[in-house]
Amino acid sequence: RCKDFSLCYWNPYWMLPSDVCGMNCFWEAAFRYGLNVQPIQRMHLAVVACGERLEETVTMLKSAIIFSIRPLQFHIFAEDQLHDSFKGILDSWSFLQTFNYSLYPITFPSENAVEWKKLFKPCASQRLFLPLILKEVDSLLYVDTDILFLRPVDDIWSLLKKFNSTQIAAMAPEHEEPRIGWYNRFARHPYYGKTGVNSGVMLMNMTRMRRKYFKNDMTTVRLRWGDILMPLLKKYKLNITWGDQDLLNIIFFHNPESLFVFPCQWNYRPDHCIYGSNCQEAEEEGIFILHGNRGVYHDDKQPAFRAIYEALRN
Repeated sequence: RCKDFSLCYWNPYWMLPSDVCGMNCFWEAAFRYGLNVQPIQRMHLAVVACGERLEETVTMLKSAIIFSIRPLQFHIFAEDQLHDSFKGILDSWSFLQTFNYSLYPITFPSENAVEWKKLFKPCASQRLFLPLILKEVDSLLYVDTDILFLRPVDDIWSLLKKFNSTQIAAMAPEHEEPRIGWYNRFARHPYYGKTGVNSGVMLMNMTRMRRKYFKNDMTTVRLRWGDILMPLLKKYKLNITWGDQDLLNIIFFHNPESLFVFPCQWNYRPDHCIYGSNCQEAEEEGIFILHGNRGVYHDDKQPAFRAIYEALRN
């Protein structure tokens, strides 16, 4: 009588008919009474890996699997020579049955591919095109390779429910302390808010991103996501330092109502502790996501960052 895919537990009742197995099917009542059993939706996580970023990326994925509750769908954009390594490692984890993954080549618009690929770090600007490539994905969490999850991905994923009707993406501030901020002191282009935003952890409602028409300073006509990126690069390429992150800052400067800003504990970087402690939320509630930029996982400048990385890697 039990369905093939039922989860079965020992039946505590003693009045079972003789033709029923000694296991009580958890789902049987749902089928009997016509209840709708909703499948658990996967959380979509994307990363872009080029060059020597294999180990960092694998460690990040491992941290996501270790702490998360709901199943994960990984979208891994990587140079061709890295695909076999990713496949070998991730296939060896398949017994966990808590994630699926898809591997993609690095893909840029053909007419400007070289320019996009060399913008800031190798391949980093790939993230700008995720809404256009992953057309069937509604929402997505993008992270840099040097990210480590210290709590379930479920927790940051739940912030999607806090978006109001105009918000399409979420990021953390680049700095909490304006006196040491980069954008407010050095930027030669528009940026979001008082100190800009950091795109190393970016939560996106990509359905909304694909539908929205964006205000901009290039034309009085609002442009869609796929139409605004190249004109922005052409206008500001001599004035930007941090590549695609700067372009995102420019976009949300003109469309501030579209951005949800989450606290620094969701994107905790060395900048938050190099010049004294300046992430109050992390002091009070702890660090949720660690962002080891500046190469701190691989040198001795920030021993705590390196220790956490090595513990998760090993």
